[in-house]
Formats: sequence, structure tokens, C-alpha cells
Amino acid sequence: MDKTPLFTNDAVVLGVLMLSLGFIFYSSNLKSGFWSQFYKVVPAVLMCYLIPAIFNSLGIISDSSSNLYFVASRYFLPASLVLMTLSIDLKAIKNLGYKALVMFATGTVGIVIGGPIAILLISLFSPETVGGAGPDAVWRGLSTLAGSWIGGGANQAAMLEIFKYNPEKYGGMVLVDIVVANLWLAIILLGIGKSDKIDKWLNADNTAIEDLKEKMSSYTKSVSRKPELKDYMIMLGIAFTAVGFSHWASDYISDFLISNFEIFNDKTSSLASFTSTFFWMITIATAFGVGLSFTKAKSYEGTGASQLGSVFIYFLVATIGMKMDLTTIFENPGLILIGIVWMSIHAGLLILVAKLIKAPYFFLAVGSQANVGGAATAPIVASAFHPSLTSVGVLLAVFGYIVGTYAAIGCTILMEISSNL
Repeated sequence: MDKTPLFTNDAVVLGVLMLSLGFIFYSSNLKSGFWSQFYKVVPAVLMCYLIPAIFNSLGIISDSSSNLYFVASRYFLPASLVLMTLSIDLKAIKNLGYKALVMFATGTVGIVIGGPIAILLISLFSPETVGGAGPDAVWRGLSTLAGSWIGGGANQAAMLEIFKYNPEKYGGMVLVDIVVANLWLAIILLGIGKSDKIDKWLNADNTAIEDLKEKMSSYTKSVSRKPELKDYMIMLGIAFTAVGFSHWASDYISDFLISNFEIFNDKTSSLASFTSTFFWMITIATAFGVGLSFTKAKSYEGTGASQLGSVFIYFLVATIGMKMDLTTIFENPGLILIGIVWMSIHAGLLILVAKLIKAPYFFLAVGSQANVGGAATAPIVASAFHPSLTSVGVLLAVFGYIVGTYAAIGCTILMEISSNL
């Protein structure tokens, strides 16, 4: 079956994505009629993800023949992090309290125990789905999902190296990763539009979050002025200078660690994830933006720095949506079912703990995505609540990189035990 999309030229694909984003933002700002009612139910950020996914599923565009996600994640994402953190208030973020870390840790625990529980449940009626022996053992393949859903790509690669899953079957696990993680992201984004109702049900105290939003809004108003061409050029100059520096520095740091410390060459080591250039790129770009928040550059929030950063974020959302082929949900139902049960346990534990500690939906959503999506999606989810909260997503995603390999190894040991019961 020919899976070549209708449009393979990235200039055309870019046009399709930007047309979609333009339509979404036009229709979502209509004050009456069908669309005003529609967006009361479905958040605009979810449509930015879903429409490209539909186009991909229909064979109109495809991530497999496009470099736009690479451009968005490697160039636009770090640029957006700089623009959205240069006015950050670190003291106000500190005042958000312990609940953000608790929800992140809960998300990690949910992934660790979710895998083995999913294996036990599926084995009750379909033991062949969770079986296999040697390199073909399903638990070995699922170890890569644990690495991906707690840390990221580097941790996923480490799990593949440690547990030696059959490379010929690895593609099936990648499919589960993409389908389940993206379905969960869609649900998270859908919940953002109902966050007030969810917070009310959770009896959540989101005073600190609202205070931070209000403080940032007040600051923006105090420095607000009509932007001129020079302002846009300076902001883009700052942002992409930081992008260039973060790429250079991340390559240098990664090469330095690999060349001078043998432990970083060992792919079975948890420290190997710190050779990921993507990890260092995101970390350095964020640090660059935070550093600027102590300078006069902070005043560029008044000319729309965070809004410009949001443009890059929404484009990234669209390119992530282009990765999702909705028809693949039915290609390998057994493994997909394991992934769905696994993610449901992760979600259920997050909801339970959020209810117990009265944590707002923001902490639930970002705590989850800091695990499951990492630095690529946690800032997206955080910024969908408010641009000033973007850095919370980044900081939690960094924790995911740190604990990813250790937690994934523990999860895999439990999955091996479960598969042998």
C-alpha cells in the first residue's frame, strides 16, 4: 500500500499547517455562531493538534516525508523558551509550592507501576500478547516505552540497549509510543478548556497560579507599548542568538562528556542520557531566557515577547499533530491495548493524588507531560494555561531526564516479574 502523502514539498506542507492555524485562530475568536459554541467545548490548542493529525490520517501530509517537526523542535522550541522566560519571576514560581513536584513524582510512579499492572491484566485474557521469550519478550520491548514515558528519547534508547529487545520488532513499540502518548496529549489538551470545572471538582487551591498569572499580566501592562519593527527584530535576534548558542554549547558539552568520561559512553548507564544534545539544548535555552529576566531585556514582554514565543509553540503543536495517524490505532490492537491500560493507570493515579492533595489541573497536566512528553510537550501544555507558566513545564521535564533511566529500569524489572507470573 502506497503511503506517500499527497503533499511532500515542505513549502506546501508549511502552507497547509499555517492555513490550519490561521483558520483556528480566526474561528476561535468569533463572538457568536457555531464556532463560538464549538470552542467552548473544544480548546483551540487541541484543534491545532487535531487538524494536522486528521490531514496525516487522510494521507494529505505526513511527518515521515517532512522536516518541519525537526525545525519546530530544534529551532522554534528553544526560541520560544527564551521569549517566554525572559520575563520570568523565579520567586513567584517558587511560591507555587510543593504540589508541582508531588504531581510529577506521582506521574513517574504511575508509569513505573502501570507497566507491570497492564501486563498482569492483559495476560488474564490474552497471554500471547504479553508473552515471548529471549530478545522477543514483550516486556523487553515495553522497557523502551518506560524510558520514553518517564524521560525521553535518550532514556528510550538506553532501555533498548540495556534489555536487548529484538530490533526488528522495535518499530511496533515506537508505534505504541506515538499512538498512546499522542492520544493522552489530546485528552490533556481537551481538559485545559475545562480546567475551571476540573479544579472545582478537585477542590483545588490554585491561588498561587492565579497570583502568578495576575502578576505577569500586571507587569506586561506596566511595560506595554506599541511594538515597532526594531522591537520584533531585536526580539528575534535575541531568541535565535540563544538558539544558535544552545546548539553550539549542547554539541560541545555532549562531545566533551563522551570524549573525556568513559561512563558516558556506556549506553547502559543512566548517565548516558546526559549526552543527549536535545536535553542540553533545551536546558541552555531556558537558562539563557532566565538570565535575561535579570536584565533590561525583560521589558520586551511589553512588546509581545511571550506572544511571539506562543506563535512558535503553536507551530510546534501542529507539527506534533502531523505525527499522529489516527488509523494506526487499529494496526496492533494487543500492544495498543497494553499502552492504553498503562496510560490509564498513570492518569488514574494522578487524578487520585490530585484529589487528595487538592492540586490544580495545571499541576496534573504538566506533571504528566513532563514524564510522558518531556521537553517537547510539557512547555506546550504549561503555556496553554499561561505563557508565564512555560518554565514550570521545562523544569519538570528536566527532572524527567534525570530520573528516567533509573525509574525505567525499575519498571522493567517489575514487568519481567509480571510476565512470568
